[in-house]
Amino acid sequence: MNKNLTSRSEDYSKWYNELVIKADLAENSIVRGCMVIKPYGYAIWEKMQAELDKMFKETGHQNAYFPLFVPKSLFEAEEKNAKGFAKECAIVTHYRLKNDPENEGKLIVDPESKLEEELIVRPTSEAIIWHTFKGWIQSYRDLPLLINQWANVVRWEMRTRLFLRTTEFLWQEGHTAHETREEAMIEAELMNNVYAEFAENFMAMPVIKGLKTESERFAGAEETFCIEALMQDGKALQAGTSHYLGQNFAKAFDVKFTNKEGKQDYVWATSWGVSTRLIGALIMTHSDDKGLVLPPNLAPNQVVIVPIYKNDEQFEAVSKVANTIMNDLKLKGVSVKFDNRTAFRPGAKFAQHELQGVPLRIAIGPKDLENGTVELARRDTLTKEVVALESLVDKVVNLMTEIQNNIFSKALSFRNSHITKVNTLEEFKDVLKNKTGFISAHWDGTNETEAKIKEITKATIRCIPVDNIAEDGKCIYSGNPSKQRVLFAKAY
Repeated sequence: MNKNLTSRSEDYSKWYNELVIKADLAENSIVRGCMVIKPYGYAIWEKMQAELDKMFKETGHQNAYFPLFVPKSLFEAEEKNAKGFAKECAIVTHYRLKNDPENEGKLIVDPESKLEEELIVRPTSEAIIWHTFKGWIQSYRDLPLLINQWANVVRWEMRTRLFLRTTEFLWQEGHTAHETREEAMIEAELMNNVYAEFAENFMAMPVIKGLKTESERFAGAEETFCIEALMQDGKALQAGTSHYLGQNFAKAFDVKFTNKEGKQDYVWATSWGVSTRLIGALIMTHSDDKGLVLPPNLAPNQVVIVPIYKNDEQFEAVSKVANTIMNDLKLKGVSVKFDNRTAFRPGAKFAQHELQGVPLRIAIGPKDLENGTVELARRDTLTKEVVALESLVDKVVNLMTEIQNNIFSKALSFRNSHITKVNTLEEFKDVLKNKTGFISAHWDGTNETEAKIKEITKATIRCIPVDNIAEDGKCIYSGNPSKQRVLFAKAY
């Protein structure tokens, strides 16, 4: 265990908070509820962003950018969406400050700068985007319109935690318009599948694809697809959502098109998004009491080379070989850092890179030069081995895949061992108390029962899995007939 970290078993929440700070990922800002994402944390987000952006473009989407501010009247146009976010909205009412004549040097709001119409700081962008889409769409020839935006949003949260829930956060939000209901539904499910592929292939985080219940859907959506992941403390985390919006926003903003028959119709819509919350998910899925464990596909540095030396002559000799290794690995597409800082001893460097989750460490010193070898240390297994220089590059390239797969397999094994079937409310409560994880149980399909189970247990229906198998049973709360099981859990 890293002596500077609280252990997960002692206090998981404290462990998480300490790790985010000590691994140099982010820190709390002077602005309440907001965070400063530090370079190492932002490097992980950049990796995520690059891979997702590539996947979006491969599925035909283009990037655009829309204003941060939304006129209040526009925000109110789609009633369900407005009500759903109303309690989290920050509002701009004035646009200028002025000197306070009674308190020299202080600034006050200039009452004469009051806006004619208040502006909402976007908690999500459907309103401003659909108002814009009205001018972009006239005919079926303009469809489908497949737009993505990389942006920040503001949701005035009362309880915040770095990456998982902050007042301002970074995200992407896709917004698409379609000619038919079927096309929009296909799009919504497609993008949920893209998120699942990214989570599993890049984050090494197994997810369950599903549908949200009516009460858990995005405000204004007719259907919400989601990916749900399980953290090491047995709580679920919603890692991404994709919404089929029907014609709700098109009708609210009067977005019509002339179809192939020459008739006017409203377009069909989707929206979908993931955020910097994924960094929190990455931390809690894989990391341990020694620090971060990063999958190679998202690690800012996949390999770090640490030189061992006693004098300048040895440092020069080791550095020459280290630079050759670094260049050879880069040619193979491996990201490498040569940690040649002279103000830190090797032990301190080892500890830092272990804490920051670098997948593979290479140590090389004078004896290694004599023997034509290096020492490899894996972060995922904490094992070491000596490898000949001549076979090092191929070994490292293969290890990148092996480490990625091993991290995923470990997380998958944990997730699968924490899906428990129950048939009674007592069994349900027992699993929540003594095992945690996903609970597979029958539910009668009513909002009233869902709310009552949440009130009694604090667990929510995380999703109705898309690959669900029909099964006759009885609801664990009401005893009424049920045709399938759904997944419950306590969640972030």
